[in-house]
Amino acid sequence: MIPKKVFFTKGVGRAKTELQSFEEALRDAGIAHFNLVNVSSILPPNCEEISREEGLKLLKPGQIVFTVLARNCSNEKNRLISASIGVAKPRDNHCYGYLSEHHCFGKDNHETGEFAEDLAATMLASTLGIEFDVEANYDTKKEIFIMSNKIVETKNISMSAVVEKEGVYTTVISAAVFIIE
Repeated sequence: MIPKKVFFTKGVGRAKTELQSFEEALRDAGIAHFNLVNVSSILPPNCEEISREEGLKLLKPGQIVFTVLARNCSNEKNRLISASIGVAKPRDNHCYGYLSEHHCFGKDNHETGEFAEDLAATMLASTLGIEFDVEANYDTKKEIFIMSNKIVETKNISMSAVVEKEGVYTTVISAAVFIIE
């Protein structure tokens, strides 16, 4: 059971209860009508990235769907929340890549996304034997990763939102959704 395809999605939801706001975020992301199973963060070899629209056409309501899901929630007014999936793909598509999930408070899409992307790229680089300073900033590491010619792509999908009303929950999600054919 190895996924052949993956798509990325994100969403935000707001409601009076945490569960309802999570449901609204899943709806916004287009994945509320599936039974989601969280898995760890390996991007399978030869796994083709497709658009959200293509991926949703391949799935049926009620289907069990494997995801890597980042999620954050708060009901504290003016609180900035975010969730991100980082992606690192090896040049050799017969090797596996990495996905990372990250969520935090007080960071926007760019900051959260860059952190998640750094996590995924660092995990892949260490697996591929690329030497780098783990304490270096991501821009420095990214340059080394690219020059190694072993990593073909890094990116992220991120969602952030500000809690608009006291006592009303806001949930943000980002997800990698696997398609098993």
